[in-house]
Amino acid sequence: MATLEDIEELIGQVAEGDRAAFQRLYALTSAKLFGVSLRILRRRAEAEEALQDSFVKIWRHADRYRATGYSPMTWLITIARNTAIDRLRARRARGEDLSEAEDLASSAPGPEAQAIASDERARLTACLEELEPDRAEAVRGAYLMGHSYKELAEAHEVPLNTMRTWLRRSLLKLKECLGR
Repeated sequence: MATLEDIEELIGQVAEGDRAAFQRLYALTSAKLFGVSLRILRRRAEAEEALQDSFVKIWRHADRYRATGYSPMTWLITIARNTAIDRLRARRARGEDLSEAEDLASSAPGPEAQAIASDERARLTACLEELEPDRAEAVRGAYLMGHSYKELAEAHEVPLNTMRTWLRRSLLKLKECLGR
C-alpha cells in the first residue's frame, strides 16, 4: 500500500517524464479514480474513457501539482472528477437521457475495500450533517452529481456568487471536519 508521500514522489517523477513512475502511479491510483468517474457517469465504458483522459491530463500537467497545495490524491481525484463532469455536461448538451444508467458488469469491491469505503463514507456523511441542510445539498449536487454552480444557484434560488461562497465555505468546513 502506497503512502501519500509515495504518490507525491511519483507525481514529481512523472513531471520529469518518467514513464515507469507513470505506470506505477496508474497501478496505485487508477481503481480509485475509475470509481470517481463511474460514480458520476454511471456508464462503465464512458468512465473508462474518462479515466484514460484523466491520466493523459495527469501526464501533461504533473508539473503543476506542487503549485496547487492539494494532497496528491485530492489533486488526482479532482482531475478525474472534473473530466467526468465535463463528459456528463457534454452528454446533457447533446440531449441524452441521463436517467438510465447502462448495466454495469460487477466491479464490486472486496471486503477490505468495502470496509474502508464504508468508514470514509460514514466520516463524510457525519461531516456533511454538520453543514446547514441547504449547503450540504449544494455540496452533494456540485461534487457528487456534477451540477453546475449556475444550476445549483437556480435550484436554491440564490445568486450565482452566493452559491460559490456557500460551496467554498462548505468545503473548508468539510476539510476541517475530516481533518479531526
